[in-house]
Formats: sequence, C-alpha cells, structure tokens
Amino acid sequence: MASKSLCSRRDPVLKKRDDFEDVLEERRNSSDLRYAFKCYAPVLYKGLSPCTPTMLKTVVLQSEPLQYAINQVSAESGESVELVQEEAAAILEEMAHRLKLSTVRFFAFTLSKAFKRLFHSVCVNEEGLQRLQQAIHEHPVVLLPSHRSYMDFLMMSYILYTCDLKLPVIAAGMDFMSMKFVGEMLRMSGAFFIRRSFGGDKLYWAVFSEYVKTMLRSGYAPIEFFLEGTRSRTSKSLTPKLGLLNIAMEPFFKGEVFDVSLMPVSISYERVLEEALYARELLGVPKPKESTSGLLKARKIFSEDYGSMHVYFGSPVSVRSLAQGRINRSQYNLVPRHIPQKPSNEIQSFVNDTAYQLVRMQEENMVLKPWVLIATVLMQNLDGMELSQLVEQTVWLRDLARSFGAFLDWPDHTSSSKVVSSSLSLHRNLASVCGGRVCLLVGRPPGPESPETALFERAVSVLSCASYRNQILHVFLRPALLAVAMQAATSPRKDEVYNCFSFLRNMFSNEFILCPGESVQDFDEACYLLMKCGAVQMLPQGIGTTDSGRVTLPYLCAMLEPFMQGYQVVCRYLCEETTDNLTEKQFVPAVRSFAVKLHLAGSLRCYEALSSDLQKNALAALLRLNAVKKVKMADQVVLKVNKMAVNSLEDTLGGKIPTQKPVLARL
Repeated sequence: MASKSLCSRRDPVLKKRDDFEDVLEERRNSSDLRYAFKCYAPVLYKGLSPCTPTMLKTVVLQSEPLQYAINQVSAESGESVELVQEEAAAILEEMAHRLKLSTVRFFAFTLSKAFKRLFHSVCVNEEGLQRLQQAIHEHPVVLLPSHRSYMDFLMMSYILYTCDLKLPVIAAGMDFMSMKFVGEMLRMSGAFFIRRSFGGDKLYWAVFSEYVKTMLRSGYAPIEFFLEGTRSRTSKSLTPKLGLLNIAMEPFFKGEVFDVSLMPVSISYERVLEEALYARELLGVPKPKESTSGLLKARKIFSEDYGSMHVYFGSPVSVRSLAQGRINRSQYNLVPRHIPQKPSNEIQSFVNDTAYQLVRMQEENMVLKPWVLIATVLMQNLDGMELSQLVEQTVWLRDLARSFGAFLDWPDHTSSSKVVSSSLSLHRNLASVCGGRVCLLVGRPPGPESPETALFERAVSVLSCASYRNQILHVFLRPALLAVAMQAATSPRKDEVYNCFSFLRNMFSNEFILCPGESVQDFDEACYLLMKCGAVQMLPQGIGTTDSGRVTLPYLCAMLEPFMQGYQVVCRYLCEETTDNLTEKQFVPAVRSFAVKLHLAGSLRCYEALSSDLQKNALAALLRLNAVKKVKMADQVVLKVNKMAVNSLEDTLGGKIPTQKPVLARL
C-alpha cells in the first residue's frame, strides 16, 4: 500500500536499505534475442479495460471536458466548431504515443547490447520493484524519476520490461520529434510529445490535460514524467515544475479515481555520459540540437567506461493520504466536472509542497559512489594535493557523510587507497595522478591558446568535477548553512544564528531543494546533525563549537563558498557594471563577461561564478527579495536594480570577494 505520508522529518540515522540486483548480470550470460522476444505479460491495473492507442485518442476527442473547451475556443475565435475539432485532432495526433510491442522488443535487444558496453552493472532495488508492481495493480501510478541524463527514460522502460512490469507512457519534449526515425521509434515505445511552453493556447492545454487525465482515470499505464522538467546540467536537483503534477492529481480531487500513487525514482550514475557537454553548456556553448546524425556521431561513447548505475524505486506516495485533513474536495462539487477550474490557493500550496517533498525523497535515495566524496575534496584543493592526503580526507568525509545519513556505496572490504585509486582510474578524464600528486586535468584546445581560452578549458574541468560534488551536497547542505550562519552571526545566541541561517536559506532557495515553510525544521535538523557528529554543543549562551568542530565547520563552510562568491559576483556586477536597459536575455552573458574579467585580473578564483545556472539562480533570488525588479519598457522587459538593496545583500553574503580561497584546517 502507498505510504500515508510523504516522509516524516528525515531521521539521519542510517536505516536498513533495500537489497539491489544487477539487471545486466543475466543479460551477460544469456541470449539478448531470446530476452527481447520473451513472454511479456505484465500485471495490469485491476480496473483496466482493454484499450489501444487509437481507441485512447477517440476517447479523449469525445470527452466532455475537451468538447467543452472546443466550444469555448470556437465561441472566442469565431471559428466553426468543426474546424476547432480538427485542430484538436491534429494536436492530439502530433502529441500521442503509438506504443507497439514489436518496437519495444527492438529497443530491448538494442539497449541490452548498449548497456552491457557502457556499464559494469545496473543495480535496482528489488523491494521497490515489488512495491511498484502492487501499486500498478491497485491504483493509477505516476512515476517520477530524477533527471541527470538522456539515459534516464530509456533505462526506466528497460528495467520495467526486464522485470515484466507495465511499460510507462512518458512525457517527452518536442526536441526529439526532429530526430528522423528515432523520434518515431520513441513514440512507438510509449513516448508522447509536448511543447516546452503552451503560452495562452487554451486548446493545446485542454488536449494535453485531457490526454493525461484519461490515461490516469482508466489506469491505462503508469504515467512517467520528470518533476524537474529538464535535465540538470549541474547534478543538483532543480526546482520542481508543477504543471503535470497538478494534472496528475486532479482526477483524485474531482473524485474520478479513488487514489493516485506517486512513486519517486532516484537514478544515480557513477559517471555521467554528458559531463563535459553539460559543463560547456553552463559556460555558454549552445546545446547541440537533437538529431539522428548527432546520435550516430555519439557512438564513440561505447569506447568509454561509465562504471555502475543505481536505480532506486521509492515507496509509493498516496495522494489520498496526503490530502486527508488538508484538502476539501467538496469545492469540486460546485460545478460540473467537465468545466475546468483554476486550482485554488489551497490546492496550489498542496501541490507545491508535495513536489518539493518528492524531489527531496529522490535526493535521499540517491546512491552515492566514492568519486563524489573525492570530487568534493578536490573542489577544495583546485591546485592539487598529495594522493595520501586525498585518501585521508576522503575517508574523513565518508565518515562524516555516513553520520549525516548519506546513502553511500563504499566497498567496505577493500582498502581505502584502492577505492580512491579505482575511482581516479574511472575518472581519469577529469583527474590524474603524477608523482604521487592528484590534479584536475585541463583540456588543450587546438591552435594558439589565449588567456580566455585557457580559462574556459580550466572552467570546463572544474565545473565537470563540481557536478559530482553537487551529487552529495544535499547531505551536507543544512549543516553547511548552519556552519556559515554561526560564522556570520554577531553572537552565538541561538536566535541570532537562526536569523542568519534563515537568511541564507532564503537566498539559496533557488539553488537547492529547500521545502517552503520548513526553515525551523531545517535548522533543527542541522543542529541535530552537527551535535551528532560532535561538531557543536548546545550551551546556555547559545551554540558552541567543539574541538572537532574547528575542523568540521570550516570544511562545511568551504563547500558553500563557491555559491557565496558566485552570488557576490552577480551582486557586484549589478552594482558596478549594469546598464539601465539590461534585459534578462542579456544578463547571463554580461555577468559571465564580468566574471571572466575578474578571473583574468586575478581577483577571482571561483569558476562557478561563470556558470549560467548559478547566475540565473542568483537573479531569481534577487527578484524574489525585491532587490531587482522586472519593468516593461516599450516592447521589452528590462531589469531595474535597487543598488542599495543589492549592495546590502552582497555585504551580508561576505562583503568584498576574497582573492584567495579561505585556508582550511588540515585534517
């Protein structure tokens, strides 16, 4: 049965984890062709009536909600009902999947070959699969995987086919439709294609929402989409998008289904296929357009080793249980069900809170490999360090992460030096060992190297390494915010420290997953974790630092230092360099140019200040805090800067940008 609540306040004590099974093990020892043509008889939703993709489209087009929307659009536009009906049918034809088992079998064969070349293992938690099987039988299911790679949705379908579970119908972006042959193959494997933005297109929204809700009401198949909306280029979880989740919950709110099960899925990569591509995108290199020719050129990845992969199916979350005592569904009885209603503030708040908690559940079930710890240490030693010191600090960080409840996959029966050496070998494209010293590798561009080019290549290396550190930041985030707050507070009094903590939490709420309205809970959790590891103690006069805390707290502060400095760069640009008519589109390249200038002048060493992701998050924070406002002028929207407010925020974040990295206590 689905759990009655999303999660209790996270207990950081290590809990029993599910057992994992390598789904590639059998594939290495048996025929892929026999596997692809195996008997496939998945368990179905108990109330499911047989329905083909063609029948599904007919049901959608004839549904009362869509007919109501068609009549409305006809009345508003002056077009005939028949013409609007044809437009709706064309939208649905462009959107809908055409699942065919023959295509699924082709993908099963092809992906089996590919995955065996790419990965040592693909480990899936068996209990999670059992929970999913039961959930599919009892209620409509929504699968919510994390999104770090194009490989995510392919792997999800591959695992469900392998384990004889009902294949999901997957929401995909229109980008894939431009890929000849491949786009149609994806459609015939269960993908349905939607635009990135609907604007004010009422008809498109009506077709899309009714298509999704019809599949949910009938239990046609599990619906799969990414709460984050797009792939994370930084390996940090992104702020959840609420549109699809709102649609997925509506059949329950309207009493059309008894319940809906939401299942968070955490997909963890030891090495991400797109790591260098992501770093370049963050530095302003345009994202390559999806195409079949591009896919064929990417075949060189098969000569690389991407280590292992873990997929953790979490506990199904019952929308019915979550809504109990919080949502009054009687409001939906006031008007006929086929008439669309704008979600109330109560519903919007509920969906928003649920989305954040689901993403946090994804984070907590991420399986973290030793390399993320190594990358975290290297990010605090960008000039390199002795291998023996790297091993020592990695082991110390491992123990700290475990005390905070991290889900680590560390081989305990192997020496620490071997574990570190093995990880360095797998990631030899990022770091090398020479003369007993470990350094990040920097690419060499063809032709003469200018200072700007050298900086770019160094930044690619650093941001690639940072993406692995980011995988574990959720474990340290709250204690790190508290450590910075203790450093910034004018006194150790708990209320003073909390005020600083709350400010930092608010400032970085676009940067990290911090559930709205849970500042006090996060502060209490941070205090508990730092007391648990012996870094702080509660004294009558406030929060005190212990002897071990004099090592732990500076280390945690240094984890957040790149973000602190990056936000200061944005603030400094807005105070010193911004023009009166700066648009949002001009903002990112302008800040990047400013950061490059600071780097080349030697006054900045923070490479993450060059990242478009950080720059956009910083702007979002300043807009939320009313330090910057969007103002419409003529035919464009420009950014109006309150320089006094921005300057104050910069001072609060630490004043002038330090020219050197803070010196950390040696471990």
